[in-house]
Amino acid sequence: MNDGDFRSRARHLWVKEVRPLLILALVLFAIRSSLADWNDVPTGSMKPTILEGDRVYVNKLAYDLKVPFTTWHIAEWGNPQRGDIVVFYSPYNGQRLVKRVIGLPGDTVELRNEILVINGQQVEYRPISDELLRDVNSEDRTTHRFATEQLPGQTHSVASWPGVQALRDFGPLKVADGHYFMMGDNRDDSFDSRYWGTVDRKKIVGRATAVVLSFNKKNYWIPRWQRSLSSLQQ
Repeated sequence: MNDGDFRSRARHLWVKEVRPLLILALVLFAIRSSLADWNDVPTGSMKPTILEGDRVYVNKLAYDLKVPFTTWHIAEWGNPQRGDIVVFYSPYNGQRLVKRVIGLPGDTVELRNEILVINGQQVEYRPISDELLRDVNSEDRTTHRFATEQLPGQTHSVASWPGVQALRDFGPLKVADGHYFMMGDNRDDSFDSRYWGTVDRKKIVGRATAVVLSFNKKNYWIPRWQRSLSSLQQ
């Protein structure tokens, strides 16, 4: 094969096969970057709502539209609400995290012996139903305490872990404009806004709305089929 034939075949391969695949890949990655995504959850900081090994669906159009592969906003049509589970870039180390919005801009947030206080009002806690703990393993049921937290306009599950050292008292702290106070549902096992401060609105990627797939880390990564395609809204 002479040089002319080689260049001709290489050009044909590029035009007919390689370039279309690259364009398709770019389009798919752009869609994932701007419209929808998933996020793996490796820790138990959101138990019992989200378990270790869950892969959650992230709606990136929940609040705004961003330029692909960036956090630059093209348009905004909403803001996170108290109780939303959101994915964001941590101000501590830049990693993507999944936490719950607890404090909105202008709110004053405080924690008194595990009791959340928002704008001077203590949040109410109630017993949790067994249905909400169906996927929590027996060890965690023994070591943790579970309840439902009655946030204004929203109710969700929370956990405490009495046997470990944790930040059970915090604040009060007033949330600055354009920022949000994030906490994990597993309060004694969550590295969140109590430690590294509030999150800039521009760092919020989207809203987590469902568990797409789930794998049991403590049992050879066996799928938890009952959690697949389950909603995160309680």
